[in-house]
Amino acid sequence: MDKTVVVSVSEKKMDRLYKKYVTRSKKYMAHDEKNEASIGDTVRIVECRPLSKNKCWRLAEIVERAK
Repeated sequence: MDKTVVVSVSEKKMDRLYKKYVTRSKKYMAHDEKNEASIGDTVRIVECRPLSKNKCWRLAEIVERAK
């Protein structure tokens, strides 16, 4: 997948029945025009027109580089 990054977004939600926090995550495929993002980077993505079957987000900026 050239020029594509998979971004995982996780959130903590309270489970109604057990009253415990559960971490849920969702993956988004985003367009990276310059192939500048790497594994472990914190990025910001924005919604755009559909670019392929699964890709309708694009990379806006790299907030923090991986160490």
